[in-house]
Amino acid sequence: MREEQIEKLRVVVRDCVSKHLYSSAIFFADKVAALTSDPADIYMQAQALYLGRHYRRAFHLLNASQIVLRDLRFRYLAAKCLEELKEWDQCLLMLGDAKVDEHGNITDIKDYNSMYLDKEGEDREINIISAICFLRGKAYEALENRVQARLWYKAAIRADPLCYEALECLIEGHMLTCEEETNLLATLQFGAEDGWLSSFYSCLIKKYDKENVVESKFRELELEASNTKTPGKSLCTLKDNTDLLACKAEYFHQCGEYQKCFELTSILLEKDPFHLKCTLVHLAAAMELGHSNELYLMACNLVKDYPQKALSWFAVGCYYFCTKKYDQSRRYFSKATSLDGTFAPGWIGYGNAYAAQEEGDQAMSAYRTAARLFPGCHLPTLYIGMEYMRTHSFKLAEQFFMQAQIICPSDPLVYNELGVVAYHMKEYKKAVWWFEKTLAHVPSSLSEMWEPTLVNLAHALRKLKRYNEAITYYEKALALSTRSLSTYAGLAYTYHLQENFTAAITYYHKALWIKTDDQFCTEMLTLALSDECRLGIDPKVETIRSQLFT
Repeated sequence: MREEQIEKLRVVVRDCVSKHLYSSAIFFADKVAALTSDPADIYMQAQALYLGRHYRRAFHLLNASQIVLRDLRFRYLAAKCLEELKEWDQCLLMLGDAKVDEHGNITDIKDYNSMYLDKEGEDREINIISAICFLRGKAYEALENRVQARLWYKAAIRADPLCYEALECLIEGHMLTCEEETNLLATLQFGAEDGWLSSFYSCLIKKYDKENVVESKFRELELEASNTKTPGKSLCTLKDNTDLLACKAEYFHQCGEYQKCFELTSILLEKDPFHLKCTLVHLAAAMELGHSNELYLMACNLVKDYPQKALSWFAVGCYYFCTKKYDQSRRYFSKATSLDGTFAPGWIGYGNAYAAQEEGDQAMSAYRTAARLFPGCHLPTLYIGMEYMRTHSFKLAEQFFMQAQIICPSDPLVYNELGVVAYHMKEYKKAVWWFEKTLAHVPSSLSEMWEPTLVNLAHALRKLKRYNEAITYYEKALALSTRSLSTYAGLAYTYHLQENFTAAITYYHKALWIKTDDQFCTEMLTLALSDECRLGIDPKVETIRSQLFT
C-alpha cells in the first residue's frame, strides 16, 4: 500500500477518535500499525484501544513493543492502562524510579533522561513529566499513601502550572495548609501570557484574606478580556464564568454571608445545574439558612443523576441533619464516606451528626479520621477542640485550637474559640486579646455571625471591670442583633455594677421580654429595683430614664 493511502488511513483514525467511533478507530489503526510497524502508529493503535476501554489489550501492545522503556509517551500510556485496571503497584513500577523532596522538586530522574521523547505536539502541550508525576500521585493516593501523593501532586504542578488536575487534588483533598498553598503558588513558573491563570489559582485556594484583597483578585479576573475580535460580537470576559463565580460563592460562605452565597449559587445552578463544586457550596449555604425544602429537592436530583457519587448521599444527610433527624443523617454521611473515603465534608458531617446528640466519643473518632486524612483542613481539629470544651477539658481544647490555628492562621473562628477557652479558664486578659484578634481577622464588615464574639469580648471586659468598654461592645452587638438575651442581660448587669440602676432595670426588662422565665434576669431585676429604692434616684438618672422610655 502506498504512503498516501496509509496517511489517509491515519486521518480516518484521527477522525474516528474525534467522533468517538472507537471500534472503527481500533480497526483502522490496527491495519496501519501492521503495514508500517512505525512506533508512532503503534502508539496511535494503543491510544485507540485505551479510548475504546480495551485496557488489557492496549497494555499488552505497549509492553510488547521494544520502545516502551525508551519513550515516555509509551510508558505513560501503559501506566494509564494499569490505572484503569486498578493495578496500582504495577502502575508505579511502569512509571519507573524517581524521588521527590518536600518542596516538590524531582530528584534521581536518570531513568527519565535516558528516554526518547517525541515532541511533535503543539507548543502549549502539557509537560509529559508533569503528567507522569500526577499519575504517580494518584497511584499513591489509591494506595492510601497520602504523604507521597501530596509530594507528587506538588511535583506535577511545579513541573507544569497548566496541570490543573494536580492543584485540584491538592485543594479538594485538603492536603496543604493555607501557608503551604500560598508558598506553592509563589513557586510556580507561569508563562508571560498566563498572568490570568496565576490570579485564578490564587482564587481557588483558601480565601481568608481581607475583603479588599480577595475582591481585587476577583475584579482583576472579571476584567480579563479575550483579544479575539469577532465582528458583531461583544468583548468576552471571565465575569460570568461559572468556576470563577463558584469561587466567589465559596468566599461568601467562608465570610459567613450565607444569604449572598445562596443567592449566587442559585443563579449559577440555574445556568449550569450539574456544576458539582457549586452544588456543594449551595448545600452548605442552604444548611446554614435552614432551607430544608431546597436540600430535599437537591438531594432527590443528585441521587437520581449521580447515585455513585459521595456528594449525592451527603446531600441526603444534609437534609436529615437540617430537619434534626440525626440518626438518618449519620447513616447517609457514612454512606458518602464509604463511596469516597477522601470526601472531607462527609467525614465532618458524620462527626457533627454525633456531636449534635452529644455522643462525644463517636464524634471524636470521625473528626480524628478527618484530621488524619486531610492535614490541610483545620476544621476537624477545631471540632475536636469544641468537643473537649463541651466536656470542660479546657487545656486539651486549647491544645487542639492552637493546632487548628497553625494549620489555618487566618480563620477568625479559631481565635474566637481560643478566647472562649481562656474565658472559661478565668484568664480574662488573654480572652480579651483573643477576641480582639478574632475581630481583626474578620475578612469583611461585621455581620450577625460575629455578634457572639462581640458579646464574649464585652463579658471578658466586664470581668476586668472595664465597664465603659464592655458597654461599647454590648451596644455594637445589639446593632447586629436585637434578639439576643445574653447581650441585654450582660448590658443590664454591667450598668448594675456601675450602679446605674435605671439603665440596668431597663435592659433587664428587655432581656425578660425575650425570655420571660430567665432566672438570672428575674433575680437581678428584683435586686436592681431594691437597690434603686434604697439609694434613691439621682436627678441625672431620672433624666436618662425619661429619655430611655420615650
